[in-house]
Amino acid sequence: MNLLSGEYECKLDPKGRLVLPAKVKGNLPEASGNQLVLVRGFEPCLVLYPRAAWRVIHEKVMALDEFNEEYRQFQRNFFRGMTEVDFDSIGRFMLPRTMLRYAGIEKEAIIVGLGNRCEIWDPERYDEFLIKDQQSFSKLAQKFLSTETPPAGQQAA
Repeated sequence: MNLLSGEYECKLDPKGRLVLPAKVKGNLPEASGNQLVLVRGFEPCLVLYPRAAWRVIHEKVMALDEFNEEYRQFQRNFFRGMTEVDFDSIGRFMLPRTMLRYAGIEKEAIIVGLGNRCEIWDPERYDEFLIKDQQSFSKLAQKFLSTETPPAGQQAA
């Protein structure tokens, strides 16, 4: 399993292209080739998935009952603006203007590897969404990583 990780400061070129950091590009699954899927994040950021990881998410969302209004509304918003992107030989890919506006990205971006995906943030917005208080961060780590208490929706073994 390839693991996308790390935090990378990047600059957009005048055409709105971003260079995928070499470490990220090197950790993409071979099956993805040079094709990735870009979607709006739940927070004001963009999310970049390798095709294999996207396929898993896509199947879950498409499995929702289309006759349920709430599910349709979720699907409509989730897939809004979804686009496939190809990167060139030096790792550049185009970020659509509508997506840049959504995330507030202008000239600089932060790419954050999160295992199966990367988030692309405006640096100032990214900083707003980080936990500043180490004690709060420690409590979350204890809550989510403790072997005694399973995460919500899971049962203890």
